[in-house]
Amino acid sequence: MADVQLSGVSKAYGSIKILHGIDLEIRDGEFMVFVGPSGCGKSTLLRTIAGLEEITGGELRIGGRLVNEVPPAERGIAMVFQSYALYPHMNLYDNMAFGLKLAKVPPAEIDAAVKNAARILHIEHLLDRKPKDLSGGQRQRVAIGRAIVRKPEVFLFDEPLSNLDAALRVRMRYEFAKLHEDLKTTMVYVTHDQVEAMTLADRIVVLSAGKIEQVGTPLELYEHPRNLFVAGFIGSPKMNFLEAELVRGTNSEALVRLASGTHIRATVDASRAKPGDKLTLGLRPEHFVVGGEDNAIQSTVTFVESLGSATHAYCAYPGVEDALTCEFDGRTRIKSGQDIRLGLPPEACYLFDAQGQAFQRLSGSPT
Repeated sequence: MADVQLSGVSKAYGSIKILHGIDLEIRDGEFMVFVGPSGCGKSTLLRTIAGLEEITGGELRIGGRLVNEVPPAERGIAMVFQSYALYPHMNLYDNMAFGLKLAKVPPAEIDAAVKNAARILHIEHLLDRKPKDLSGGQRQRVAIGRAIVRKPEVFLFDEPLSNLDAALRVRMRYEFAKLHEDLKTTMVYVTHDQVEAMTLADRIVVLSAGKIEQVGTPLELYEHPRNLFVAGFIGSPKMNFLEAELVRGTNSEALVRLASGTHIRATVDASRAKPGDKLTLGLRPEHFVVGGEDNAIQSTVTFVESLGSATHAYCAYPGVEDALTCEFDGRTRIKSGQDIRLGLPPEACYLFDAQGQAFQRLSGSPT
C-alpha cells in the first residue's frame, strides 16, 4: 500500500490550463473519490497520477517516491477504465493472466494470483467463459480482477460503473466497498455521480474548473459545504437557494429578508457580515417542514411526485427561477395547486455571502 501526494500539480495543453496547482494528500489505504461536473478535470487528475498525462508543473509522489518522470508501468498502480477493454478471443482466466504472462511471471504464481482474484470477485465459476457470454457487471469484475492480480500499491478507477444500468450500479457499489475492505489498498475513484461518492468514499474531493473546491468526508461536505458550488453539488435532490438580504447578524444567528419580504432566522455565525449585505439562503429539500407559524414561507405547489417512501413537491416562490424542491415523508398528502406553508428550521438553514462563501453553521443537519 502507499499514500499519494500532489504538491502544486498543474496540467496545461499549450495555453489552455486544465489543472491549477492541485495540493492533495491521499492517505495510505484510503478510498478517495473525485467528483465534479463534466470538464472539471477529475479524469485528467486521475490520469496524471497514472502517468498517462504528463504533469506540467508541481510534484507527484506515490509511497514517498517522486514519480513525475516514472513510466506508468513502474508506478505501482493499476487502472480500471470506464470501458472494460477485455480481449474478446480470450476466456476470463487468460484475460486476467495476460499482463502477468507478458511480465514473465512463473505459471504457478499466475495461476494462484488469478484464482485468488476470482475468489475475491466471486467469478471462479466463470473463468472458462469468453467476455461475450457475460453481463456488464461480470465484465467489470474481470477488468477489476486484471488489476488485482498485479498487486498494485494504488488502484485507480475512472467512472467504472457508468456503463451499467441503475440496479447493477447499486450492486456494484457494494462490491467496490467490500473490495476495499478486503484488500485494504489505496483506491482513487472518479465519478460524476455524487451518490456513488457519498456511499463509497472515506473522503471526497470536489473539483470545479480544474481546482479543488473542498476535501472532506461525505458527511462533512453534506453538513458543512464550504461554498455555494459544493452545497449545490452534494446532495440529491440538490439544495434550494433563495436570494436574501441581511437584517441583523451575530456570532450565533442571522436574520435575513427574502425577496417576498419574509424574515427568516438561520443558526450561523454571521458576525463578519453587515446589515444590507446581499446573501444566499440555502435549505435542503428534506429539511422543509409542512406548516409552522414562525420561520416559514408561503408557497404554492406546482407539481407532486409520489415515490412511495417519499413525496417530492415542487413549489413556486418569488425570486426563485426554478421551483423549490421539497421532500416529505411518503404519507404526506399534497396536491398540485395547493397553497402550502413551509417551515425552515433555523438550525437547518445555510447562508452564503455575495462571493458564495459559507457562513459557519453552528449545528449539523437536523434529525
